[in-house]
Order: sequence, then C-alpha cells, then structure tokens
Amino acid sequence: MSSTKARSETIQNHFKYRNFLVFPTNGLSMLSLALCCSIASISLIFYSAFSNQSLSFNFLNHKIDANCFNPGKVDGFEKTNISHILFGIGGSVNLWNKRIHYIELWWKPSITRGFVWFDHKPFSNMTWTETLPQYKVSKDTSRFNYTCWYGSRSAIRMARIVKETFELGLENIRWFVMGDDDTVFFTDNLVTVLAKYNHNQMYYIGANSESVEQDMEHSYATAYGGAGFAISYPLAVELVRILDGCINRYHEFYGSDSKIQGCLSEIGVPLTKELGFHQMDIRGLPYGLLAAHPVAPLVSLHHLDDVLPIFPSQTRMESLKRLISGYEVDPGRTLQHSFCYDLRRNWSVSVSWGYTVMLYPSLVTAKKLETAFQTFQTWGSRHGGPFTFNTRTVSSDPCEIPLVYLLDRVESVGGDETLTTYNRYLPWWNNQGECRHCDCTPALAVEFFNVSASKFSPDLWNKAPRRQCCEIINGSDGVNSMVQVQIRDCMHFESVTPP
Repeated sequence: MSSTKARSETIQNHFKYRNFLVFPTNGLSMLSLALCCSIASISLIFYSAFSNQSLSFNFLNHKIDANCFNPGKVDGFEKTNISHILFGIGGSVNLWNKRIHYIELWWKPSITRGFVWFDHKPFSNMTWTETLPQYKVSKDTSRFNYTCWYGSRSAIRMARIVKETFELGLENIRWFVMGDDDTVFFTDNLVTVLAKYNHNQMYYIGANSESVEQDMEHSYATAYGGAGFAISYPLAVELVRILDGCINRYHEFYGSDSKIQGCLSEIGVPLTKELGFHQMDIRGLPYGLLAAHPVAPLVSLHHLDDVLPIFPSQTRMESLKRLISGYEVDPGRTLQHSFCYDLRRNWSVSVSWGYTVMLYPSLVTAKKLETAFQTFQTWGSRHGGPFTFNTRTVSSDPCEIPLVYLLDRVESVGGDETLTTYNRYLPWWNNQGECRHCDCTPALAVEFFNVSASKFSPDLWNKAPRRQCCEIINGSDGVNSMVQVQIRDCMHFESVTPP
C-alpha cells in the first residue's frame, strides 16, 4: 500500500510540474517560466554561434525565392504526361537548315513544350513555321572561363540552357529535358520512362556513351547531352543556384554535359541510367546496335548525320520516317527484341519489332541472339571496340549468318493488334558460301515475314523487365516464301532453349 501511495504521489507531482510549465497560475510561476525561457534562449544562441557558425551565416545570407519551388503548382495526383515536360534544345543558327528536319520528326505543336536556344538571332531569311518550337537567344557567356584546348566555348552556352529555361518560370513543369537540335526524341516513351519516377524527388536521368573511350574521357557518371537527359524540378531548383559557379570551377571540361554532371556531383545526385537514351557515339552502320535493343523503351537517337542510314536501302530521313511509322502505331514495342525456334526446320528467328527480322538456318543460343552484331566502330578512334555492351563479329560460317528482312509496312488490326511485314534484304554479308552443316535451301526460299502482336501496354515497363516470347505459326517441313510469327507474353516456365 505504501509503495502504491508513493507512486500515486509521484504521478500527481509529475502532472503538477507539467501544469507549472504549461499553465502557470501565479506570479512566482510566471517569473520562473520567464527565467527558464531566458536561459534556454541564451543557451541556444551560444550553441548556434559556436557549434555551427558557418551553417548559420550561410542560412542568413542565402535568399530563398518563395516562387522558386512551389509544389502546389503541380497536381501531384495526376500521372505525368507530355505537358509536364519542358524541352531545352541546344541549336545553332548556322546549322539550323540542316537540323530542322530532325526536330520536325518529333515535335508536336500545341502538345510538346519547350524552346530552341540559338547562339545568336536567326538570319532574316530564315523561315519559322508553327510546326516548330519557339526560339530564344542564349545570353552572353564571355565572362566565363573555358580552357579545354580541343573544345568549343559553345559548351558554356549549352550548359546554361537548363538555367535559362528554368528561369522562364513556366508553371506545371515536372521535368526539364535537354537535347541537341539533331536529337530525335520518342516522346511517348520518354513520358513512360519519366512517369516511373517521383518528380518531387531529385532525379538526373539519362545514359552513357556507347564507346568506352568516350566514357573514360568524359566520365561514366555523365548523362550524355546528345542522347538527352532529364532533370526533375526539385533538382533544377538546386542546380540553377550553383550552375554559373560550377561552369567556372570546371572550366577545363570539354562538354556542357560534363559541366552539368560536375555541378550535380556537388549536390550529391548520381545518374539514374535508362538504356533507351542513345547517344549513338559510333561510326558506320547502326544496324547491329538497334537490332539488339535492350529491354527498355526507345527514348532517343542522336548523331544521325554521323552514321549510315538506319535502313541501308534508304536515305537517312527516309529511314527515320520508316522507323517512326512503326513507333506511331505501337510506341512501347518499337525495337523490342524477341526470338524463337522452329524446331521442325531447325531455324532461329530474331525479331526487332518495327525494324528487322533475322532468320538463321540453324539453332542459335539465346545468348548469341541477344548480342549485337558489330556493324560499327567506336566514335573517336574508329576501332572495333570496346563498347559498353557486348558485340559479336559476323561469322564466316554460312549456318550462323542470318538472312535479313527489313520493315516494309505496319498496320493496326482490330484496334489492339498490329501486323508488321518485313521484306528480304541482301546485306554485305550475303551468304555466298556452301551450307555444309545445315540445310539452307528452305531458309533461302523465305521472302517475307508477317509478325503479329498485341499493342504494348506502357504499364509493362513498371514491372520487372522481361523480353517477350514469340512462336512461328506456320511451321512445316515444306518450303514457304512467307513465315508468320506471333509475339506474345511468355508462359510460365517458358524459355528459349534449344533441344
């Protein structure tokens, strides 16, 4: 009983003490409260002054613009769409007439938002139509240092495009996407990629160069600017505050993208890599690279003036229009890779949707089928590698050399299905040898491929990535000039495994 009584008195005293602090009822209590508050305030001042002086003064001296970051301007419950993206495109007046056709391929008036930033005011004889983005002229950059002996001072202007675009103060922006005037964006897929990420967090999204020599020179931590990169609004708020100082600190860096990455390293935000951004730091024929596209949506292509046409039998612009014709029907499936076997005829079929089909007159392992043919060289030295992905040379064995078919047309069937047709093309590796280990005759008789597939749901990119499967519909022992292939989801326990 005595212990219970003591515990009760202790609890009562505790509440009396709490009431003394919170609800003083007499003059003595008020005096005690004032004394306690004074001592606490003086202690806090001394603690702040001596324990974290630099932090205190930085906070006092840094002016925060209340309009700089206002999450209330964006409906956080609305799914990211194209209207939430603001493009900053680095352009040159002298090259505009040559590059304008690339922008016309992907820019959608009244839908896409952004500006082309020129080095000076356009010439009076330059035409400007409503089908193009508006232009702006970059500010003078003569006050900045630039000491890269093999580079161009234009890198400073290009680096500041993200700052000048941000300072326009446009509302309802979640992402700033930078690119060049010869970058071709696949905007539906860009939206799909960015929608995966929380735009209220600080993100820096893009991809490296394909050539190792470029990444070693300019950093694996950099999102290469020609491929395009995305910066979320909160990160842009931080970046523009320090960007001009960074440009001078990293005066020896070659490109604008390297300078941007240097600034972001100071903020502490690393690169989030998305494999659908393509810098295209290669020379030669890009066929092998695109025919073995990774399991990721196609977001961008760059350096298209510096590689051979995507479709070898057409011009560069004709090739891009052909590729885009498939993309417009089924954006998410474009260049997606599937392969399957015809066990009756011992064939391997590799489909890169909307681009090409390869037919092997033998059973080839999945590991080989997913590896890109090296139809290109490195960007700078023009050597055979290394690259940031695996490649394989074209075999001298006719049984391992594929017959190549290129996209001819794309059709929508019944709203939710597509039918693509691919015609036979004779590449430089055209089989002239004798098939000693396999029977090439039935394969050589195939002139066309018809590939059917359901339209690719963007939501599939929110799941764990997996290459879709396919099957040959009209497999037989006879000779057919046309082969039908169906692309579909893989079944449980299904794999591309030779017997």
